[in-house]
Amino acid sequence: MTTTRTNGSLYTHSENHIATVEFGHPASNSFPSELLERLTNAINTLSNDPSIHVIILKSEGEKAFCAGASFDELVAITNLEEGKKFFSGFANVINSMRKCKQPILGRIQGKTVGGGVGLASACDYCMATEAASIKLSELTIGIGPFVIEPAVSRKIGLAAFEALAWDASQWKNAYWAKEKGVFTRVFETITELDKEVQLFAEKLASYNPQAIQAMKEVNWKGTDHWDKLLTERAEVSGELVLSKFTKDALEKFKK
Repeated sequence: MTTTRTNGSLYTHSENHIATVEFGHPASNSFPSELLERLTNAINTLSNDPSIHVIILKSEGEKAFCAGASFDELVAITNLEEGKKFFSGFANVINSMRKCKQPILGRIQGKTVGGGVGLASACDYCMATEAASIKLSELTIGIGPFVIEPAVSRKIGLAAFEALAWDASQWKNAYWAKEKGVFTRVFETITELDKEVQLFAEKLASYNPQAIQAMKEVNWKGTDHWDKLLTERAEVSGELVLSKFTKDALEKFKK
């Protein structure tokens, strides 16, 4: 069942020390500002809950995992402040994920674009189906994957990031994403994916929470400057989204 709400939906369910956070939006699980804010708040709340040992991040439906930024909101941006605020939404989510005390498992069932690739890269461990191709399409509409770059490059290295970012119209398949390190395991079906995600989450939830938290801190060492960096990147994107090139490209896309 997928949501029909224009501002999207977000549900959190907790059981046996495992929290599942599921987001949805009728436009291929894309993100308007309100949904980005709700996801950030949900992760921050779970991070401070000692009864939660692991978090699963997933999206609704069986098709796209995430289409990135909401095109309706991108089109509606009229000034730099609005632009910076919108892209800061992705910055805030990524920063909440890296600071989160628990490991976040990504469950990626389908195609993933732009900010969705950033979310997958900010997960601590990601599993996907064969249908989970990825693309950084930002240059095609006159902006760039600036806010998510640190998260993607940290996960797959600069060379693989460049292969994605420059070749902005091309999909890379799930096995390419696995080879580069976005995904750790790839399955044929969503049924297999869900089974393995649950089994893995249960394993992680059974480990010493102190060791898990220490492991998370070690893995994200050297990213403390991201609060400032990602906000600066949001400003770059916020400025570019006002360009004539981008306005024209977004209008064409909408039509």
